[in-house]
Amino acid sequence: MPAETEPQERLWMAFPVEGYSLGDSAEDAHEARSTWAAVANAAAEFEPVTVVVDPRSTSFAKKYLSTDIDLVEAPLNDAWMRDIGPTFVVDDNGRLGGVDWIFNGWGQQDWAEWDKDAKIGSQVIDLAEARPVATSLVNEGGGINVDGQGTVLVTESVQLDPYRNPDLTRADIEAELHRTIGASKVIWLPRGLTRDAMTYGTKGHVDIVATIPSPGVLLVHSQQNPKHPDFSVTRDLTALLADSTDANGNRWQIREIPAPETLFDAEGPVDYSYINHVVVNSGVIACAFNDPADDAAKEILAESYPGRSIVTIDARPLFARGGGIHCITQQQPVARTP
Repeated sequence: MPAETEPQERLWMAFPVEGYSLGDSAEDAHEARSTWAAVANAAAEFEPVTVVVDPRSTSFAKKYLSTDIDLVEAPLNDAWMRDIGPTFVVDDNGRLGGVDWIFNGWGQQDWAEWDKDAKIGSQVIDLAEARPVATSLVNEGGGINVDGQGTVLVTESVQLDPYRNPDLTRADIEAELHRTIGASKVIWLPRGLTRDAMTYGTKGHVDIVATIPSPGVLLVHSQQNPKHPDFSVTRDLTALLADSTDANGNRWQIREIPAPETLFDAEGPVDYSYINHVVVNSGVIACAFNDPADDAAKEILAESYPGRSIVTIDARPLFARGGGIHCITQQQPVARTP
């Protein structure tokens, strides 16, 4: 699996369909569609974007999305392409492949439906003309983060979740990550952020905790207010990462990105995170929260991705629905034609 900073052929997304992401009111639906579309339209300024659209939502998608964006129709339960779509890989001959993870609603959660979303991975693989990489591992793209050199970050609360992979050991999962995405070093974090373990969460995806902007460098979410439960969580996670090495045996250069000053919303402690951005060709589409910390976070991202334009989008509507910008996108790397 290449690093997300490698050249990309296109970005894949899905468009929200009726359900909890659209909400119960016209205002909620407009907010969701507008935010998904803002990310797609921003990314389309940097590279081709393809959006999977449920036939019930095609008319809305055409209204909200730029005409430069390609639309393909397929039945959907939801719109979190990072998790329902494939993870793209490239083999030693430069051929594009797609890992078709088993998707079961983030561990069979009672609020989730996934009969349609579980088929999206194979459909996107076909549309991308990639070679399918089959697996029996229940996993989501938001549950892994790689450096393109063999290192992968995961969380015990996701890959070892008894409602995802009840019969697999840590060694089993490491072997399958090696076979499917070429991981030679798996770094296990015990959990994710507090809100992500609550309703509409993923049970601990790593992509709001830490990411690898370049080999040997980690960007890590840091909650700096003791009033938030992630104050201790992020300190423990950062200490664990500081004591680890990458696949090349090197210790990490860790750059902490302070969490927004906003601590709570109507549902409890927020997991607002600047870590949950997506890298595109020559750019980064990043989260903003109308928060005093937004500008400092943007500066850290600019320093971590030199030469790339940093475009920020208000991600609060995404996080209210259980994810962020990285969660609704999936990059397809450039591959050589055999």
